[in-house]
Amino acid sequence: MNEQQRKEMNQINQANPADIKSDQEENLDRLKNIDSDELIGKYFQTTYEPPNLKKAKKRRREDVKIHYDYQVPEDMANIGKDKKFLIRTYGCQMNEHDTEVMAGLLTDMGYQSTDNAQEADIILLNTCAIRENAENKVFGEIGHLKTLKTENPDVILGVCGCMSQEESVVNRILKKHPFIDMIFGTHNIHRLPQLLKEAMFGKEMVVEVWSKEGDIIENLPKVRKGKIKGWVNIMYGCDKFCTYCIVPYTRGKERSRRPEDIIQEVRQLAAQGYKEVTLLGQNVNAYGKDLTDIEYGLGDLMDEISKIDIPRVRFTTSHPRDFDDRLIEVLAKGGNLLDHIHLPVQSGSSEVLRVMARRYTRERYLELVDKIRTAMPNATLTTDIIVGFPNETDEQFEETLSLVEEVGFESAYTFIYSPREGTPAARWEDNIPMEVKKERLQRLNKLINKQSAEAMKKYEGQTVKVLVEGESKKNPDVLAGYTERNKLVNFKAPTSAIGKIVEVKITNAKTWSLDGEMVEDAVEVK
Repeated sequence: MNEQQRKEMNQINQANPADIKSDQEENLDRLKNIDSDELIGKYFQTTYEPPNLKKAKKRRREDVKIHYDYQVPEDMANIGKDKKFLIRTYGCQMNEHDTEVMAGLLTDMGYQSTDNAQEADIILLNTCAIRENAENKVFGEIGHLKTLKTENPDVILGVCGCMSQEESVVNRILKKHPFIDMIFGTHNIHRLPQLLKEAMFGKEMVVEVWSKEGDIIENLPKVRKGKIKGWVNIMYGCDKFCTYCIVPYTRGKERSRRPEDIIQEVRQLAAQGYKEVTLLGQNVNAYGKDLTDIEYGLGDLMDEISKIDIPRVRFTTSHPRDFDDRLIEVLAKGGNLLDHIHLPVQSGSSEVLRVMARRYTRERYLELVDKIRTAMPNATLTTDIIVGFPNETDEQFEETLSLVEEVGFESAYTFIYSPREGTPAARWEDNIPMEVKKERLQRLNKLINKQSAEAMKKYEGQTVKVLVEGESKKNPDVLAGYTERNKLVNFKAPTSAIGKIVEVKITNAKTWSLDGEMVEDAVEVK
């Protein structure tokens, strides 16, 4: 900011509020010739600093403070009485868990949840930035909300989550969607009550996006989905900086929670009757590497959690580079630690992996798979794969197909490469024609489908343990749940089975699900 701009800012700060144009559209008209960074900092309530690749790569291991005394501010404790909120969630399990926290905060402020946008007093879009298609969906929804805002000017509209951590996204909202009331990022969810207060009683759009990750806030309220499965964050952020991935910028550096806090949360879920917990992290098996006072990793944590009386424990998502022998040793003990392992490979070509900055080779990945199979012969492996990465040759794609066959993945999340602004790969020429990308994706999916169908076929005639989650989405007369190896099972049974682990005999195998019959007089299986 130069001296003239500083003088203008001082004049604005000192002026009588009645003399300042507070209408957002008037402000925007007035500032057409000011660059976006100056516009954000000068006319909107914000501590926003755009993600910076160089800064992110140079970030230091700063001490992360942990706070245990969180409370909703007293003046916001009943602000939502007789009002309702709606949160629409896009993306990964971490976003789903963030939504649970925001729902908890809003509930503590007196709000009630609703699925009807027409009756909501607050609507939040909890966004995902990992693929371009996810962003397009969000902006489409923002467009739809404009009509709602016109009909009901008092409704508070907010955009949060990973997209909010992107400079280009915030600028686009400021310029094209000024009816949005607030934007906040992934690091300051705990400040939702304060931000909501500013949005309700202020006249400007509230923008607060921290590039610095901030501290770990324990004891945040949560409204969990159901009482059967629970998600437990064990760490935040990622330090890997794969060349295609925006997550290190939107989620920040790796920060691990203290093991005693995690263990206490899992114990509470067990006491509340939950049957399954999933330990969450952007790079979950890097857990503990930033804990400087103890040598403690995911294997150690899983070993302690295995002693808690909860039937099923999973974790996601792991990175092959951090999947160590200690973790394999602990998982091989079995018990409530399940042997379904999601292990993203991204490509079967060592050269493509090198350019992706995955920091392992095809050979190293296969060695890891061999270690897992040796320790857990019946383990189910699933993965993530990107096709059409810049400069990927036909031969390199064939290497991916051969690796899929060699490992025997039973399912996979497959994607066409999507450039994300701010990542190194986004600066490279995206030189694979779309028709080639689609053809490769089709071939890959055909192979994955074949392997999934073959794996499912082996279950016919077997009796499996199913955690019953509820009614089938397609047929309310049928219940649905998942096996220990995460296979979807549909079967007829009384609704009293929901929330229990029951035995089901498989009668028919499909590509992605199983049909079965509950074993007669089956009681809950421990």
